[in-house]
Amino acid sequence: MKQRDRFPIPLWILMLIGIISISFSSIFVRWSAAPVAVIAMNRLALTTLLMLPLLGKHRKEIVSIRWRDWALMFVSGIMLGLHFLFWMGSLRFTSVANSTAILTLEPIFVLVGAWLFLKQPVRPLALSGMITAMLGAAWIGLSDAGLGGDSAWLGDGLSCIGAFTVAVHIILGKSLRTRLSAFVYSFFVFLFAALVLGLYNAAGRQALFAYSWKEWGIFLLLAVIPTLFGHYLFNWLLKYLRPESVSMSVLGEPLGAALLAYMLLGEAVTWLQAAAAAVLLFGVWLFLLGSREPRTASASQEQTLKEPRQASEPA
Repeated sequence: MKQRDRFPIPLWILMLIGIISISFSSIFVRWSAAPVAVIAMNRLALTTLLMLPLLGKHRKEIVSIRWRDWALMFVSGIMLGLHFLFWMGSLRFTSVANSTAILTLEPIFVLVGAWLFLKQPVRPLALSGMITAMLGAAWIGLSDAGLGGDSAWLGDGLSCIGAFTVAVHIILGKSLRTRLSAFVYSFFVFLFAALVLGLYNAAGRQALFAYSWKEWGIFLLLAVIPTLFGHYLFNWLLKYLRPESVSMSVLGEPLGAALLAYMLLGEAVTWLQAAAAAVLLFGVWLFLLGSREPRTASASQEQTLKEPRQASEPA
């Protein structure tokens, strides 16, 4: 690492701040009494408002965006909106620990999509991790049988769908990010997702803005803490850390969310749930190890890898 790339604060502290920040997402959703689609809409709308003052610096890039890329960004925004809709909905039915653990299947769905549509090869270690993670997810569902019954299974299923939709969003983003900056891509995807959720809420005759100051405080906390101090911080850390190191942060969210749920919501985790989540997270860890780019990659590949990803991953 060059001297000019060094940062005065230890990077592991910043990584820890990011993990804690995204872990709060499920807690804030549980605290809110608003419909999940309204929570998601206002979280994204407030995030775009916070980003708006910096948009003028990207005027030249915006006017040069092709129509095809606008269309792909719109689809990516729809997928992000669906992710929030399904994942936040899962928290109404299953535990925070189970919902966030199942959400870590997202990178596996990304690899499956890359294998099916981009013909990207799957390494044996990644395949072993994928199978292990799927077994862990199935075990989580079985562990819910004696706890929440059908409603808990519904929550697990919604979280799984949320992981799938955000995977589609990320696959689209990986293509678009070769032509667009992280800020421009993220701003318009957030905006499109908020607009689509707004139409969904209007069609369902949900109140869009008539909420208490407490609810608006929760919406703002969601926009600032898990989004800006969470996912955007991880994007920034990609300038200083290898991408696979940052991607490992996905394993920290279920642990952080479970601990916060225990302290702030009084939500306990059974030994069976903990064992199932451990199997799932171990599988995702193996998968991430097996998906790492070799260190002998060319300089051009290294530069591509160091480009920041979009700031809109799960939670």
